[in-house]
Amino acid sequence: MGLFNFIKKSPPQMQTTSINPYPDSTTNFVYHLLFCDNLNLYQEKTHQPSNYPFDILLSESSSISDLQKIIDDTNTESRIKILAYHQQRASGHQPSKKELLAVIVEVGLENGLDVLASFKDGTARYINQSGKMLIWETTDDSIANAITNNLFANSETIVTQIGIWDKPRLPQPPTGKVRITFLVSDGLYFGEGPIAVFFSDPLASPALTKATELMQYLTQKSWNHNQ
Repeated sequence: MGLFNFIKKSPPQMQTTSINPYPDSTTNFVYHLLFCDNLNLYQEKTHQPSNYPFDILLSESSSISDLQKIIDDTNTESRIKILAYHQQRASGHQPSKKELLAVIVEVGLENGLDVLASFKDGTARYINQSGKMLIWETTDDSIANAITNNLFANSETIVTQIGIWDKPRLPQPPTGKVRITFLVSDGLYFGEGPIAVFFSDPLASPALTKATELMQYLTQKSWNHNQ
């Protein structure tokens, strides 16, 4: 199982998510939103009274079945489903369905952190090491969807061979390291290693290659188009 197996046996030094990778607070806010593990961040930007689905997500009286209705709703965005699954687990309920909903690749570069977050519904977020952001909400782009589907297929192969990370989410990887995180209905999975080594790892490489292809396509499609 390569580096993923090694990391599971010898996890990085435990840290909390108190470190922000970017000098700009708005960029840091978007970065932490990617992981869909802090409902308070969404609550800060949600007008009261909340509309569906946040009326359920933000209610202290919401039941497991209420949250399941959000998950089963075919119109629910992947990020919202992740939040609902997170709330269920926080209430002590373990989902019976194992569903991969997001793949996040972080690369620690000399000038900052590059991050691509790809969601199952076809949406994506990219933050360049400079702090420049791309918000991709298009779900009917056939090329982007094909790359995303391949990325998720390769990522699901990884998830079946590694275990859940049952500790607090770590801060961003340091310079020279790449981390690939999988947001699954039953929790967070990840692997991390040196950039050159990880991109050649038999298990990690197919997913990382597709993530790079997706990032290149989205930036070319969005940023070049707007120039």
